[in-house]
Amino acid sequence: MVAAAARLSRQWTASGWARWLTVWTLAGLVIRVATVIGRPHRTAGGDAFYYHAAANLLAAGKGWVNPVLYPHQTVPTAAFPPGFVVILAAASLVGLKSYFAQRLWACVVGSAAIAVCGLAGRRIGGPRVGLITAFVVAVYPNIWMSDEIGMSETVTPLVVGLVLLAAYRFWEAPSWRRAGWLGLAEGVAALCRDELALLGIFVIVPMTLIARQPTWRARLVALGVATAAALLVVGPWVGYNMSRFRDPVFISTGLGPTLASTNCAALYSGRSEGYWSHDCAVADLGPPTTDESVASAQLESNALKYIRAHENRLVAVNAARIGRAFGLFHPFSQIRLDSSIETRPLHWALVGLWSFWGLSLLSVGGLVILRRRKVPVFPLLGVGLTVVVSVMLSFGDTRYRTPFEVSVAILASVSAERVWAAVVPRRPPAGGPGPSGEVPEVILSASGHSR
Repeated sequence: MVAAAARLSRQWTASGWARWLTVWTLAGLVIRVATVIGRPHRTAGGDAFYYHAAANLLAAGKGWVNPVLYPHQTVPTAAFPPGFVVILAAASLVGLKSYFAQRLWACVVGSAAIAVCGLAGRRIGGPRVGLITAFVVAVYPNIWMSDEIGMSETVTPLVVGLVLLAAYRFWEAPSWRRAGWLGLAEGVAALCRDELALLGIFVIVPMTLIARQPTWRARLVALGVATAAALLVVGPWVGYNMSRFRDPVFISTGLGPTLASTNCAALYSGRSEGYWSHDCAVADLGPPTTDESVASAQLESNALKYIRAHENRLVAVNAARIGRAFGLFHPFSQIRLDSSIETRPLHWALVGLWSFWGLSLLSVGGLVILRRRKVPVFPLLGVGLTVVVSVMLSFGDTRYRTPFEVSVAILASVSAERVWAAVVPRRPPAGGPGPSGEVPEVILSASGHSR
């Protein structure tokens, strides 16, 4: 009878946790949809236009062609990774072709990240940490603002959450199957945002090589399986690109234009230091070409020449880029740039900045707590290192730190859970689960279970 009571208690706990996760996921969806409805007449511009138009062309059977030049020219494109375009194309196939409709679809995709990040938080810090994480991801402006605009950062919390969830599942019980799932998650992440390919170096490699495996051979096998699984996902896209461009193209042709737009005199000093400029990229354009790989290589070559000629400024410029991305260098000026160039609502962008600072302070406590519990923190920090490297190669921008904000949300939730546990006393009802969703010790002991 006692064992049956324990089973019922655990089932009640699991169902209660799932209900709260659903509540926060739906709440996040409502917030996101409300922001789209609040600005129904906005038009797609910049990167958002590319994703929106490229998705409609793909759904219409035109293939991967440059939406800026179509229909005057049908030019193959790989200017951005394909993941987010495919997600929007799925909506276009069922008739959701307008920018407004695709923004609503982006809200649905962004809301899925709430549940996934909640699951990752639970895996890392326990049930209550998972629910707090889901709440943070649901309401945090720096995450939902990308959904409202229809930018590819919409999918970043989802794929980063999947990678972290798979990584900690592998850590708890290493196996080649779990290594495969970790590799698959990383492959999907790289196809959505090409800089997330760095997670393979900063998360997968250390996770597999220091895992609790009996032998080094088992660790190397796990690394090989994860790598093969990631290549299985990314490989077809790379092969497709190799067949349609003159120069080698892997995930995207975006490196050249990015380097050209971030390495020029206007961005190596002054108020724009560490940011980007369309004028800089245009100034380096050579003769027109319809092959993106050729144009990208040309822009990359020009940018590298400028970098080598101004190596004495690299440390300062990279510090400015990192500072912009993490809200430490001209933070309020950066927020105004986000508002004017990326059309983020200024007041919500300011709320996002202050929220990031607050969550970052809380995350320090989360790091200490997890270390004391002997829970590995390098995957969470590895996500941050991915952001650091990517902004050093590109430029500082608020939305570029989105991957790390998933880590910050989880770490801050660990601190918040500790505060909650200290403030709210444990008073489990007889025979029922405690306030943290745990089964009372008396039931666990009597039923043969232990903590």
